[in-house]
Amino acid sequence: MSHERLLLDSYLKTLKLPTMRAEYKALARKCSQADAAYEDFLQQLAELEVQHRTAAAIERRLRQAGFPMIKEMSSYQFADVPKLNKKYVLELARCQFIETKTNLVLTGPPGVGKTHLAIAFGREACRRGHKVKFFTASQLVNTYIEARQERMILKLEKSIQRCDLIIVDELGYIPLDRIGAEHLFGFFSRCYEQTSLAVTTNLPFADWPQVFADDERLAGALLDRLTHHVHILEIVGDSYRLKSSLSKGKKKQESLL
Repeated sequence: MSHERLLLDSYLKTLKLPTMRAEYKALARKCSQADAAYEDFLQQLAELEVQHRTAAAIERRLRQAGFPMIKEMSSYQFADVPKLNKKYVLELARCQFIETKTNLVLTGPPGVGKTHLAIAFGREACRRGHKVKFFTASQLVNTYIEARQERMILKLEKSIQRCDLIIVDELGYIPLDRIGAEHLFGFFSRCYEQTSLAVTTNLPFADWPQVFADDERLAGALLDRLTHHVHILEIVGDSYRLKSSLSKGKKKQESLL
């Protein structure tokens, strides 16, 4: 390798431009063959670096979000829930509600795809540059309890403040004791008008006190904060999991005939 190329390699390494360092030789040959201008070569090389950094940043945000599975909007079966406005959901998937600190509540019986949609919203938010974190409701409460025991509550709250969207899944599936209810209320209060929330629940709002240690005042105050700026998606339909099990059972029976 020539002295000039060694220097160029060194400079690109110092400037932390790994993609430009890896691609400049091949791109230089391509641009030379096409008789492209120097500006075109530089523009294409810079574009490759930006694309690589953008892709790496998206992957990092997706990894840090802690999604329990991969679910995309494209794989959601809208045909099975005809009362759900697909156009409205896809409009929300542009994530403008995050920029206005608005919340999202997905309600409906078990198995209709609430978690699927919540994760799909979260993954799309990651792609659009937002920092996202996923919790189940019980996991979030346990995280608060552990942080308080370890005197790390301020660190936890700072990490929450750095998020643009926090997903709280399965709220209402497990009743909370008084301590858990108070922690969750504190979490919602801290996020109010600061961080967007996407909450999935199988309970109508009127039944929320039974989750929060039967404390109607606490549940009412929490709902007041959550629903002040909110989009509500009510999903009505049959359970995907139940339909899938019935379909598999039917196919198995047919194969035995």
